[in-house]
This record gives sequence, structure tokens and C-alpha cells, in this order.
Amino acid sequence: IVIGVIDTGVDFTHPDLAANMWVNPFETAGNNVDDAASGYIDDVHGVNTINGSGNPFDNNGHGTHVAGIIAARGNNNLGITGTAWNVKIMALKFLDQNGNGNTQGAIDAISYAVQMKNRGVNIRVLNASWGGGAYSQALEDSIKAAHNAGILFVAAAGNSARNNDAIPSYPANYNLPNIISVAALDRNGNLASFS
Repeated sequence: IVIGVIDTGVDFTHPDLAANMWVNPFETAGNNVDDAASGYIDDVHGVNTINGSGNPFDNNGHGTHVAGIIAARGNNNLGITGTAWNVKIMALKFLDQNGNGNTQGAIDAISYAVQMKNRGVNIRVLNASWGGGAYSQALEDSIKAAHNAGILFVAAAGNSARNNDAIPSYPANYNLPNIISVAALDRNGNLASFS
């Protein structure tokens, strides 16, 4: 099972993640050619939609943190253990070193994942631990395309301590059947004050 992390990228050399990184079966690493005909050169572990490259390395840390929660290797006496430590992580970088990005970058990341799913990659989930910005029909259409490809979309409910039913937070609030909106709990199992 492959999980796409749409974020600041992933440190695919991290000792707790390296063995769980997705490897593009259609790409030959390091030959500076788009073997996969995906629109990205050497997209071995995913893509960087900021600069249109096949290098989704994390220069912020957030995406690596998220990937670790999902899939850090277990029983290896290193770091942490992820919740699903036998899945593969596809790195889909659209946020820069400051955590900034744009809607088109997110759409491009989702489109890449859908393209790979349609080519036979067993990508089942996209993780979106980010949010903000106004409603976007294009982003909603992109997430709907993921739904049509059989991909679940897990989105952060937000860190603004507000009611999303009254004040929507996107992408969590798009009314699509494949979206699971995730809030945060504190150590006592109560809704976190910021969530």
C-alpha cells in the first residue's frame, strides 16, 4: 500500500523512513530522463511541484514529521514507530522551506498521484496535513478525481480552534465522499484547544 504525503516533501534518506519510501517502478534513477513519461525527470520517490522536478526532498521538516507518524519503521531500535510501518510513502512536495505553497502545486501533486494510481501503483491514501485559502473549484475537482481513482483523502481539520461547519477550512471542508477530516486530541482524549 502506498500513501502519498502532500506536504513539504520527505527526507527519503531518514533512517526511520528510507526503507519505507515508495520507489517509482517506471523510473530509472539518476539518468536525467523522464522514463516514466510522468512529466517529471527522475521522480524516484515522488515529485516537487514547486520547481517541477523529481526531487521531493524536505527542507522544512513538516512532511518528514508527518511521514514518520504514518510509516516510520518499527522494531528497528530507531526513532519512533509509525502507525502503519509497512506501507510505502510517496513524497509529494508542494510547500517550500517556509511552509508556503499554492493551490496549483497541491493540484499538481494530487494529479501525479492519480496518474500513478491509474498506471497500477497501489496508492490508496493521500495525506494533507495542511489547509487554508478560499474555496477552489479546481482543488475540489482534483480531490474528486482522486475519489474516482479510489484514493482516500485525509485532511487536517485545522489549527484555528473554530467550528468548521460555521467557517469552512479547505481542503477538509469539501463535500466529497473520499475526504476524512482529522482533528487533534490532547493526551486526555479531548479536543485539543487549537483544533
